[in-house]
Amino acid sequence: MSRRTWWLPGGVSLLGILLLTLAPITALLVQSQGQDLSSLFSDSYLRHIIWFSFYQALLSTLLSLLLAIPLAQALSRRRFIGRTLLLRLFGLSLVLPVILVVFGLVTVHGRQGWVNQLLQALGLETTSYLYGLTGILLAHVFFNMPLAARILLHAIESIPASQWRIASQLNFNGWQLFLRLEWPVMKNALPSLASMIFMLCFTSFATVMALGGGPKSTTLEVAIYQAIRFDFDLPYAGMLALLQLLFCASFLLLQYRFTPHASAQHAGLEYSARPDRHVLSIRLWDALVLTLCLALFLPPLLAIISSGLNPKLLGVLGSTQLWHATLTSLLIATGAALLSVLFTVSLLITSRHLRLQLRYRRSANLMEALGSVILVLPAVVLSTGLFILLRDVADVFTLGPLLVLLVNSLMALPYGLRTLQPPMEQVSQQYHKLCISLDIKGWPRVRHIEWPLLRKPLALTFALAIMLSLGDLSAIALFGSQSLQTLPWLLYQQLGNYQMTEASATALILLGLSLGLFTLIEGVLGGKDATTG
Repeated sequence: MSRRTWWLPGGVSLLGILLLTLAPITALLVQSQGQDLSSLFSDSYLRHIIWFSFYQALLSTLLSLLLAIPLAQALSRRRFIGRTLLLRLFGLSLVLPVILVVFGLVTVHGRQGWVNQLLQALGLETTSYLYGLTGILLAHVFFNMPLAARILLHAIESIPASQWRIASQLNFNGWQLFLRLEWPVMKNALPSLASMIFMLCFTSFATVMALGGGPKSTTLEVAIYQAIRFDFDLPYAGMLALLQLLFCASFLLLQYRFTPHASAQHAGLEYSARPDRHVLSIRLWDALVLTLCLALFLPPLLAIISSGLNPKLLGVLGSTQLWHATLTSLLIATGAALLSVLFTVSLLITSRHLRLQLRYRRSANLMEALGSVILVLPAVVLSTGLFILLRDVADVFTLGPLLVLLVNSLMALPYGLRTLQPPMEQVSQQYHKLCISLDIKGWPRVRHIEWPLLRKPLALTFALAIMLSLGDLSAIALFGSQSLQTLPWLLYQQLGNYQMTEASATALILLGLSLGLFTLIEGVLGGKDATTG
């Protein structure tokens, strides 16, 4: 790249990102000017919504971590058939479409679900527990427990083999191993992990909307959606969106303030045999933990497949509505992923030049932080701002596909920045001087130097973006209509209308599409070694 134009990619991308975020925020501020904040907080229902938003997020975080800690320990002690596949599924759990998991939970825990069918077979009374706080917690634990377990397992595996050998020589029991070896590495990861899970649960939309079960279990994001789609009370929706924005910004500030900067951890290249793996009581404890956690995680995934493979599947697959929604989902997800990768690469080209060539580290950090500003602006809040901004100048439902694409591309941007930033800087550090000395620049540098080395992380960035967009329910819930339906929105409507046969087929296609696209993109775009390691 020319020394004179190094600022152009990042500058243009940053301008676009700020316009797409600041303009909706301004619209929210203008729309909510007539609201009296004191009278708003005197509303007992609003106070309940705020309290429940915090309460369910806190409970979800505690449950996820309380299960993830012993699960990570059990996985570090045990080697069994399917362990590698299980860890890969754990890694994909966070980007699985939320409504897909909701369908699996309904199939397992619903009124006619597997649990109640088992109770009936045993001659016991059936029960109803899914809708409300219990269902929300089940869904949040499904998504966050595997993520936390993988991160904590990586921390445990970073413990040097020499320390395990010393602990074995000192005859440490299980509790001493935890206190002396495992807890010191876990506690460094827990603050950032807990704050991330809390943030994800606090801004959860599709889970609460599908499983909340009524006004008693409503969060701020669902209340914003209801204020627009059901009541069309835009000033009230604008004030709720600003409250949500304020809370999210406060969470991020607290996270950066109190989360320690953990040193880089590298897992050992060889398996370190733990001295406690043969103790009978610990083997029984590990079996209990693995059984409980797998009973929470695997049945919803199996339910999606088993329910979809029913005798009526072929008939349902002939639905034009289903395939129209599939095509719409693919087009929006592909467009959003391409735009997100374009934003990401452009920002990092400029920030990399700032950090490594010009030594302006603070400016580079600021540019990347502004690129991740969407972290404080949940999809529902951003969509609400766009709705208010454009409603008087255009038909927002006609612009629906474009608006959903834009929102989804911004939502994937923080993931892309975190995935691509380290490898892009590493490539520049290793080869920039060589490229200058050999006068390799422009397209030849991209083709022969950058692309071969960045192909795998670029594929992962694109795959994550397309998965996140494919499963989105936040933006489409506001801009969706009879003429604009994606697979998640269609599945949500089918579940709401108790069309379980049709929902089974839609869920199966959405699952196959999600996992198939992720594997295909990683394998083809990322190269033959993209899925190893």
